[in-house]
Amino acid sequence: MIRQIIQIDEEKCNGCGLCVNACHESAIGIVDGKAKLLRDDYCDGFGDCLPACPTGAISFVEREAAAYDEEAVQRNKVQKEAAAEPQGCPGTRMRRIQRNSASGAIAGNNAAGEASEAAQESELRQWPVQIKLAPLQAPYFEGADLLIAADCTAYAYANFHREFIRGRVTLVGCPKLDDVDYSEKLAEIIRRNEIRSVTIVRMEVPCCGGLEHAAVTAMKSSGKFLPWQVVTISIDGRRL
Repeated sequence: MIRQIIQIDEEKCNGCGLCVNACHESAIGIVDGKAKLLRDDYCDGFGDCLPACPTGAISFVEREAAAYDEEAVQRNKVQKEAAAEPQGCPGTRMRRIQRNSASGAIAGNNAAGEASEAAQESELRQWPVQIKLAPLQAPYFEGADLLIAADCTAYAYANFHREFIRGRVTLVGCPKLDDVDYSEKLAEIIRRNEIRSVTIVRMEVPCCGGLEHAAVTAMKSSGKFLPWQVVTISIDGRRL
């Protein structure tokens, strides 16, 4: 039958595996370092993989292809879950991070014999954190307060983990270095998951306005009305 189906340009593909994570039907896999459409009958033609691709290697075409087989897809999902084999780049594999409620840090003495501060435990509770690597849908997004932060904020603001990451799902990015519009992907994340609120933390530098703009645009595009706030950090580490 002639139908709409994805096409992957191997010349543009960088093998990052983000499309593999975005494809809920497991139609795509990484073969010899490149994304491949493994089975026509696994591709539903909806294109969840398109916004996940950072290089624009995926597009739609109309061609002769086997009909989408939902039963085969469901059988494959059951087999994959039983095998529990990660797909794509290991660094992009979705994970929850379990931590004890108490940090368990032990205060000690420094070389001068003075009491040193107790080590602070990380408040990060999920992986990955980069917007470009984040899945469009994940269990940890459900009912979550979402933090969208510029990369530099965690370095500039000393108490970043306790004031911002604690109790939130964290996504970070830099619109200047990544040279990509985050708004479409963030909109999909908000649209597909029950996000409770959004906190945007940016630096005072002008280029960080791109992150704020992308997050606000995403919330508007998602069609959902969420409580949100913007916090700006100065380059010398103050909360403005």
